[in-house]
Amino acid sequence: MDAKLLELLVCPVTKGPLIYQRETQELVSRSARLAYPVRDGIPIMLENEARTLTDDELARLPTPSPLAAA
Repeated sequence: MDAKLLELLVCPVTKGPLIYQRETQELVSRSARLAYPVRDGIPIMLENEARTLTDDELARLPTPSPLAAA
């Protein structure tokens, strides 16, 4: 996943940040508890295509770090 693209993308439901999960090929929204699939390198940012995260999956997500001020 291109780092510049990841910086621009936000969750379509909450407008919050996304975490790229390479092993599952998903963009995860902690606040919406949704995982959006990435197919052939293309993020599918549709709520009806996302899957709901379990409590265990949510607990295993890395803690987001605050963005550095520019």
